[in-house]
Amino acid sequence: MSGIIITCAVTGSIHTPSMSPYLPVTAEQITEQAVGAAEAGASILHLHARDPETGQPSAAEEHFMAFLPRIHQACDAVLNLSTGGSAIMTLDQRLAAPKRAEPEMASLNMGSMNFALYPMADRISDWKNDWEKPFLEGTDDLVFKNTPRDITRILTELGEERGARFEFECYDLSHLYMLKHFVDRGLVRAPLFIQFVFGVLGGMGPDPENLTHMIRIADKLFGDDYMFSVLAAGRHQIPLTTMAAAMGGHVRVGLEDSLSIARGQLAESNAQQVARIRRIVEDLGRTVASPEDARAMLGLKGRDRTAI
Repeated sequence: MSGIIITCAVTGSIHTPSMSPYLPVTAEQITEQAVGAAEAGASILHLHARDPETGQPSAAEEHFMAFLPRIHQACDAVLNLSTGGSAIMTLDQRLAAPKRAEPEMASLNMGSMNFALYPMADRISDWKNDWEKPFLEGTDDLVFKNTPRDITRILTELGEERGARFEFECYDLSHLYMLKHFVDRGLVRAPLFIQFVFGVLGGMGPDPENLTHMIRIADKLFGDDYMFSVLAAGRHQIPLTTMAAAMGGHVRVGLEDSLSIARGQLAESNAQQVARIRRIVEDLGRTVASPEDARAMLGLKGRDRTAI
């Protein structure tokens, strides 16, 4: 097997500050945790921004640029910027910072879907910010919009025009067929890096059978032209990423995907999760890919060709 790429999703836009005191919010916290994750073995850092005053997910360029240059200078990891942002943001908002930064990688959601976070609200009684509870509860009527027109625009403006390659986030089987559609149109070229996403209400459930089926269909659609990685929400993070590693895939961890390090125990940092999955994959006989290994495997343009 080739080297295994560990991606760390540092903060995301799903969890809220009331859920964990360790969720990074400020530029300083995001920088510190991102660099720590890289030092622990993450070769790709998947990055969102937050308003440093409230912890609310942010698409503001100034919030991204408050930490991107610092991380870029402090470590060699591949910086992968979200184009998903938050499901409540417009596409113009979601694209503003990635277009300015011109990163090596960006995430790309491969279809519209329900994105239901409202069950999380029932677990919290002490809210730090006024926006958190309405945000979570409002997702019972939320569609995360990623139409073919949206996807075409992202592939064109970040890929064709700025040289980024993509982490194709597939939350369901239909997303693989949408990706194949764009391959057939010539807007996506190999090698493909597909992130199978499990455990978000509105997408695939975190069942092992779903992972084996996604691999089977991806093999049918893309042959040898793709690599897969797995992220799983909450308590399913380690079981499914371990399964992915054993099957020759890559893995993603981080506080965007799970706030825990063990049952009933909050992770105190992203690095703690990276170190845990690194131990697991190395015990399975896998070698952790360096950032330069990841760049070569994914055909990235290189850190010196970004605007960060």
